[in-house]
Amino acid sequence: MEFNKIISVTGKPGLFQVISQSKNAIIAESLIDKKRLAINATQNVSLLENIAIYTYEEDLPLWNVFKAINEKTEGKAAISHKESGKKLEAFFLEALPNYDEERVYTSNIKKVIQWYNILVEAGMDFTKTEETTEETEAEA
Repeated sequence: MEFNKIISVTGKPGLFQVISQSKNAIIAESLIDKKRLAINATQNVSLLENIAIYTYEEDLPLWNVFKAINEKTEGKAAISHKESGKKLEAFFLEALPNYDEERVYTSNIKKVIQWYNILVEAGMDFTKTEETTEETEAEA
């Protein structure tokens, strides 16, 4: 599984891996139930590698955030995204101590933790994520 092929689709729960593309649609497979679906051009799609979290120094790419959470949890799933806002914020602060608390909302933290847990269950190897992303950028 390559991080640069993982997407989020507005209105659809979970994350999806891009399988192929056609002229009018993207074929994606759910990381949760492995069902495939066609995503047309009118649906809002976000590539996870293009998402960043605000910190006090700079915007941190999402895979760096996932890597920090992975180090904190020692490769295991994080706390549930359904925990209270205070617990989520405390967990996120431990994993990413310099995140901008004024610009990163609890809803953002909830989504990041939910996505991280989905990726862990799907077998994402966060030790290789950075290498894969850098290789992809070098090829471009």
